[in-house]
Amino acid sequence: MSDALSLPPRPNLEQYKKLAGDPQSACESSNPDAVRAWAASWVEEVAVLQGREITPQIRSEIDREVAGINQRWLSVKKIDPQLFIAREHGFASWPQFSDHIEALSRANSTVSNFEAAADAIVGGDTAALKKLLDDDPALVRARSTREHRSTLLHYISANGTEDFRQKTPENIVGIANMLLASGADVNAESDAYGGGSTTLGLVATSVHPERAGVQIALLEVLISHGAEIDQPSAAGNGHSIIQGCLANGQPKAAEFFANLGVELDLEGAAGLGRLDLVKSYFDENGILRDPATKLQMESGFLYACGYGRQEVVAFLLQKGADSNLEMLPARRACIGRRMAHTLK
Repeated sequence: MSDALSLPPRPNLEQYKKLAGDPQSACESSNPDAVRAWAASWVEEVAVLQGREITPQIRSEIDREVAGINQRWLSVKKIDPQLFIAREHGFASWPQFSDHIEALSRANSTVSNFEAAADAIVGGDTAALKKLLDDDPALVRARSTREHRSTLLHYISANGTEDFRQKTPENIVGIANMLLASGADVNAESDAYGGGSTTLGLVATSVHPERAGVQIALLEVLISHGAEIDQPSAAGNGHSIIQGCLANGQPKAAEFFANLGVELDLEGAAGLGRLDLVKSYFDENGILRDPATKLQMESGFLYACGYGRQEVVAFLLQKGADSNLEMLPARRACIGRRMAHTLK
């Protein structure tokens, strides 16, 4: 996920230079709410310039953005304000951000066309997307200038890109087919989540297509066009695709890959409730067989608990799993956050 904020129509670099001088002044103010007030003024101005009506729902979204900006600035307030503004929009440096703004000011630049195409994808506007791809065939392999460096195909996942574009329109499967037919690289990797994230892995671990009821259909389209399931980086960060699904609250996607024959280790088998396979990782004396590890057993136990695999939970408790769940605090916290997000 990227916390990148959206830009107003026709952004002006001079306005952002002025904006960069404000957070430091707010911090030096005696008013404890000065930074929050600065952030609120900024986000509300952008919303107005975008023509958004400030409904109660939009107000709630603005309040969440303001709280996030305030928290992030207070945690890193010693950095250069221009760098902070750049990072808030998903760029690693002020020069990269300013280059992006300058490119947007030029009609039909690759950057402006890419941004328009990304908007068309998440907005479900097939006509606009088709025209952009027809006018500039190379666009389908271009990359975002933001830190995640996603291609247009990555945007179908609603994952790893800027927050305001994490949406799944009802016609996203058709859009995926259009991009692939236009030459999109189905195995291209983005730099999201530390790098090595493929569209397949991002779709498989994304809550938005799952909620829209199109996650499995998208996975099928990607695989039919040559997406590599066993690509080491498919799930990002070197994890297996099934582990990535389970860690991100996507058991249906994990089951989908298991049914395709993706190998299940002890951790994955436990998370999917495959009791017979879980048992096969123990010998007649109840000792773990290679290549299963204690770490896999404990992590698998957490997944089994989280996904309600009661028979697996009972079996692993008999084999010494820690019922106090004091192990693997970082992974436990991650699993808890992902499941809570998914089950909302």
